[in-house]
Amino acid sequence: MSNTPMAASPLTRAVLEIDEYVSGLGWDQPARLFALVDTAQLRAQEPSLAAQLGLEDESETVGLTPIEQDEVPSGKPLDEFLGTIAWPGAVVGCALTVERLMLPPSAEAQVPSGLDGARLAKWVAQHPERQEVRMTVAVLRDGSRESAVRLREKDSPTEVLTGPDLVPGLAEALAATFAD
Repeated sequence: MSNTPMAASPLTRAVLEIDEYVSGLGWDQPARLFALVDTAQLRAQEPSLAAQLGLEDESETVGLTPIEQDEVPSGKPLDEFLGTIAWPGAVVGCALTVERLMLPPSAEAQVPSGLDGARLAKWVAQHPERQEVRMTVAVLRDGSRESAVRLREKDSPTEVLTGPDLVPGLAEALAATFAD
């Protein structure tokens, strides 16, 4: 957590830790899913796993530990995949990183009407104002949310935007994985 502000909430720190980890892997990465577990509970209930993760000497008593899950299937739409997830009780939250192309709000008026998903994606990919972004979105069972957005052209830890409402649709989809 070298670039993570210690004054931030545990959820913000977890999101920034995940963003830092994924940024170290470079761009053009597949989506990555993480379970978020209570660090103190993990150390108490799974000491060998905590040791494997390097958490046995952590002095912090409040925090979240992200644990990367199996690979997100690339051939299945993300919303369909998320609809298949059920988390065990020890998981207090989850996070997902995805890379996408985005357009600035000024480009919305230029979008041709009647484009389906594939044609719209192709149109966005060819737009001169497109931006490649990596989004890390996390939610907790209690409804808390946090997001980090990193632009490829400003790929620096000091240029990461954070906030609970940056990617509301993805946050809703992740929150649904905790619905009964």
